[in-house]
Amino acid sequence: MPRGDKSKYTDKQIRQAEHIEDSYRERGLSEEEAEARAWATVNKIDGGGKKSGSGRGKKKKKTSVKKTVTASA
Repeated sequence: MPRGDKSKYTDKQIRQAEHIEDSYRERGLSEEEAEARAWATVNKIDGGGKKSGSGRGKKKKKTSVKKTVTASA
């Protein structure tokens, strides 16, 4: 995906970025800076564009090493 390509984002992420950008523009930032900050915010919230594959976000279950008990006579 080339830099600046937004095709990998969901509709929800695009809407979020637009609202965030509008908010930054109201605060007096330039259009370019507002857009950059908006997309940075969306990336921070969601971790980037669409993610493929089932099971994303599941944590791996780590089991601790069990000590074996030895019987002493």
